Amino acid sequence: MHESMLKKLDQLQNRINEIESLLVDSETVKDIERYTLLNKEFAELKPIVDKFDEYKQVTKSIDDANEIIESGDKELKSLAEEEIQKAAEKPKKLEKELKLMLLPKDSADDGSAYLEIRAGAGGDEAGIFAGDLFRMYSRLSEREGWNLEVIDIKQSEQGGLKEVVAKLEGKSVFKVLKFESGVHRVQRVPETESQGRIHTSTCTVAILPEVEEIQDINIDKNDLRVDTFRASGAGGQHVNKTDSAVRLTHIPTGIVVECQDGRSQHKNKEKALSLLAAKLKQQEIDSQQESIASERKILVGTGDRSEKIRTYNFPQGRMTDHRIKLTQHNLDQIMDGDIKTICDALLAENQLAMLSQLESE
Repeated sequence: MHESMLKKLDQLQNRINEIESLLVDSETVKDIERYTLLNKEFAELKPIVDKFDEYKQVTKSIDDANEIIESGDKELKSLAEEEIQKAAEKPKKLEKELKLMLLPKDSADDGSAYLEIRAGAGGDEAGIFAGDLFRMYSRLSEREGWNLEVIDIKQSEQGGLKEVVAKLEGKSVFKVLKFESGVHRVQRVPETESQGRIHTSTCTVAILPEVEEIQDINIDKNDLRVDTFRASGAGGQHVNKTDSAVRLTHIPTGIVVECQDGRSQHKNKEKALSLLAAKLKQQEIDSQQESIASERKILVGTGDRSEKIRTYNFPQGRMTDHRIKLTQHNLDQIMDGDIKTICDALLAENQLAMLSQLESE
């Protein structure tokens, strides 16, 4: 293992010991905020330190076995050789796992996220596909135990969606979905197609991390134009009776967000502000990424929403993710929300790319 990595792991070991001492200190226990932060840090570091302990135990057992072989003890030599053979690959495996655990973490990974789906090229069929994608992510939310709340939805003809914005609340929502941003392409025969020809349509998906504290994003009230209007679409008796829907326009950037889900204008404005903060934060992140040389960008983490990332081919029953050359032939299950394995594969590929980049520096 590289010396700098060993030094980093030793520092984490010392930090864990320090935190353990602080957590039983009476003064720390009285300070709820500090106590909570220390507990969170402990929970993040403990798996790494435990893995490092396992690594040290394995390497020590190999060293001990080598000492026995060198000692010339014939009775124990065969046992020692067997021990070395069994443990030979473990240090490399554990070292790789430790490297992945030490990779920089996205602070938004543990939190909630906003999902935006917009119909693209393909007319009515694009709208129908947008509805299909929304159902796919809705089913995934059910599988993962997340809460899905629609912020804004615009229906299209033929029962599809022009666009939909929803908030997905739960643990690690952004981590699971962050590589879903981009152009999703569908190839299938539309129900209205009498000749049986395959049509290609597209939708754009964007995943935005929730901003924990809106105050962290500086939104000047003078930069906002607030419009209220009557909500449209399904929603019960209150719809179209009061101007409860809210549209916010951020004048400096031209970003427009709407919320017409709740009955209360105040609540809708609150949700719209939260969404606006997420969009402004994402704009900052995009700007930072653009300033990084393209060869340093991570394979699936460029966040380019104009990039075609995935194709859903219905006649062949397959899905292909173009970034990692992954093809699966279980399209029915995928459209029913069974996409966690795809998300995990993208995450793993991104981690390996980051690891390769760090090792080459």
